[in-house]
Amino acid sequence: MPLHPDRLFSPEPSQRSVARQLYAQVAELPLVCPHGHVPPSLFAAPDYQFESPLALIVLPDHYLLRMLYSQGVALEALGVPPLDGAPYERDPRRAWRRFAEHFYLFRGTPSGIWLSHVFEAIFGIQARLNAQSADLFYDQIAARLAEPDFQPRRLYQRFKIEALCTTDAATDPLDQHAAIRQSGWDGRILPTFRPDDVINLDSADWRANIERLSALSGIDIGHYRTFIQALEARRDFFRAMGAVASDHGASSPYTERLSEAEAETIFQRALRGSLSADEARRFTGHMLIESARMSAEDGLTMQLHVGSFRDHNPLLRRRFGRDKGADIPQPTEFTRNLKPLLDAFGNDARLTLVVFTLDESTYARELAPLAGHYPALRLGAPWWFHDSPNGMARYFDQVMETCGIYNTAGFNDDTRAFLSIPARHDLWRRAACNWLAGLVVRGILDEAEAAEMAVELAVGLARRTYRL
Repeated sequence: MPLHPDRLFSPEPSQRSVARQLYAQVAELPLVCPHGHVPPSLFAAPDYQFESPLALIVLPDHYLLRMLYSQGVALEALGVPPLDGAPYERDPRRAWRRFAEHFYLFRGTPSGIWLSHVFEAIFGIQARLNAQSADLFYDQIAARLAEPDFQPRRLYQRFKIEALCTTDAATDPLDQHAAIRQSGWDGRILPTFRPDDVINLDSADWRANIERLSALSGIDIGHYRTFIQALEARRDFFRAMGAVASDHGASSPYTERLSEAEAETIFQRALRGSLSADEARRFTGHMLIESARMSAEDGLTMQLHVGSFRDHNPLLRRRFGRDKGADIPQPTEFTRNLKPLLDAFGNDARLTLVVFTLDESTYARELAPLAGHYPALRLGAPWWFHDSPNGMARYFDQVMETCGIYNTAGFNDDTRAFLSIPARHDLWRRAACNWLAGLVVRGILDEAEAAEMAVELAVGLARRTYRL
């Protein structure tokens, strides 16, 4: 059905009117995408073609997979291949039909909002997706994907993307990024340094990852000190390839400063395969402080994403692998856990640390006061489960009175689903304009102030936070 022009705006007439005016000033601004998971391979070849509507829209989106799985739809029926080689639906059209039959499950969810935007604004389809319209959608999308204008580089320009940052392991040789640079294309696809697989000592295949880090850096890693040197060398390489940020995922924001002797002892135990869970936790906490030190020195904005219990469903992990929609938020604590890092670098003007959380209960109690004090700290946008109309409204209500918008990092789409990027930014801009309009009609802001803040929330904060 056609998108409502006032979607996400208040039904109260005066607030809706101001929201419309604010939104009109930011709707067509460029998209700044400082953090996400779109694969750089989409842009490495100038004539890249998307494989199918299923591969483009459904298979990479864990938001879709988790909802469908919760309602008893087998992932095999959606075209997800089991790791053990068991049968699965190989016909993308039949898998798409299964998805279409269950599209009603996404009513009232951000996924439903994003996909409705994609279908109408990008593919020009105003019908409702269901079992009866499944083939119509599939055929029209497939036909458009075969057109040159729907190649990723063309869509990058159509979407008015100013810069798009990917997320890349510390051991990634960045060959795809090199191909993009060598092609002469002027799109800004920038890598992001993600060292989790080497600094989290309990990561799967950690020993193999260390060997790969050693080979890529040209540094023989046999000790903690050479490990640090190899990480610094890889960060230098990422920066030379255009990186503006590092990204760190952890189950908690725990930090601890180890002595070099303690770090060496734990690192040697990891090399021998005799590491305890507590030692791994302490080493990760120490490496977050070391990463902050590196960021202060080399200028990469440091991002910290915490609070996800990854792959909560072991059956799904064993059968299909990681990132299939079984990640669950868990409680986190920041005031004490981050203190060792903030003691060392929270007052250092060279560092920008952006913190994201899945635990909303920390917004008003801890994160807004921390970001409202420490010069190095910024709050990231509502993340993952909270990247939604209500999640954004709660974020504005709980955070902004204490830290103000200028201690936040603006918006990032944090997605693997390339075509949803404009929809996600549009949702944020509408939610931000509606919040600002509420302040205007209550006499807290005047319209000129609100207009300036709308631009900041749309593009300005992200540009400055990530030096883009």
